Amino acid sequence: MDITDNGPKPNAFDIESATTENAAYRRVAWTGKHLQVTLMSIEPGGAIGLEVHHGTDQFLRIDAGKGRAKMGPSKDNLSFQQDVEDGWSIQVPAGTWHDVENTGDEPLRLYAIYAPTHHAQGIVQKAPEDAEKDEKQGRDEPPPWIDEVDDQGEETA
Repeated sequence: MDITDNGPKPNAFDIESATTENAAYRRVAWTGKHLQVTLMSIEPGGAIGLEVHHGTDQFLRIDAGKGRAKMGPSKDNLSFQQDVEDGWSIQVPAGTWHDVENTGDEPLRLYAIYAPTHHAQGIVQKAPEDAEKDEKQGRDEPPPWIDEVDDQGEETA
């Protein structure tokens, strides 16, 4: 499925098909003024990566594969752990350290909704290393036309 981020214009697409067909680590599917939809694919044994978004809530939904969601008040205290699979959702409150690991033998396919918007409009990052490089080089910043900005920042472990 071909996805074009036309945000903040109206949009509709088959999110389940787009999620299960997406092979990129992260693909921004739609960017609004107040929230953003991203598609993710995590390889077996891989993970999203331990991080915290201080001013951004997240909703994640698994559409294929199996994993483990880990969350907690600090990177050394991930007191919430839950096995997840197709059909499960994960809610990450702002300020919560979190990670999702692929515990299965096939790619873990999920989508994430960020509020407020967190990534550059339409950015596609094939691998976690690409996402890290884009963030360090300032290429993964929300567009200037969004109404709300997470000015509290993000940390990774």
